[in-house]
Amino acid sequence: MAATSKIARIEELRALISRRAPEMPAADACPLGLPAIDVALGGGLPRGCLQEVTPADGGAAAAGFAAFLLGRLAANFEGGGRGILWGSVGEGDLHPPGLAAFGLDPGNVILLSAPSQAELLWAMEEALRAPAIVGAVGEVDRIDLTAGRRLQLAAAAGGGVGFLLMRADRPAAAVSPAALRWRVGACPGGGWRVELLRQRAGRPGAWSLEREDETDCFAVAAALGDGSAAPAARLSAR
Repeated sequence: MAATSKIARIEELRALISRRAPEMPAADACPLGLPAIDVALGGGLPRGCLQEVTPADGGAAAAGFAAFLLGRLAANFEGGGRGILWGSVGEGDLHPPGLAAFGLDPGNVILLSAPSQAELLWAMEEALRAPAIVGAVGEVDRIDLTAGRRLQLAAAAGGGVGFLLMRADRPAAAVSPAALRWRVGACPGGGWRVELLRQRAGRPGAWSLEREDETDCFAVAAALGDGSAAPAARLSAR
């Protein structure tokens, strides 16, 4: 009976994925509309890869930043309707209506409550291999290199982006299967402190991002580390 139930869940997930939008074009960079960060990334957020987002302060800033990146990825394609998988072990604490604040249509988000991390990672791999899925998020405590490489291969095959949303901060030198590693914390008074700890064939960086309530836009307030101001840039979250 348990095996039959698991097969039914697998088929249900595959059916949800298959009803998403048409296939995405070949993977390339997705501009974030924030010149300082786009330049550091070599033109924009890379697709077809695995990325890691860790919290610097144990708060919700990392999840918000991941939602922001997914919003930009979804907006980068004409026609909308691109599917997104957001999974956790157990119920999780994601508030789907709040995703709209980051440019995501909650109706296009498949929420997954997995009974174990192994099943969560399997679901991410299945989703990332589907070209209609723009991205998949998995809230995890840790991940081994073998599982990470499988997710990287799945993302490369489907053209979407896999995000490992870590539940706790990790040392910057920690081994990771991700092509990009982000660390995100909340800034005093609102906004994010975003650190790019690692990117393949690129340099790290750090920025302060602010959100303006009047315009609902994000802006790079400053490039951190060398103290220099970043070029003024504003991007609507909608």
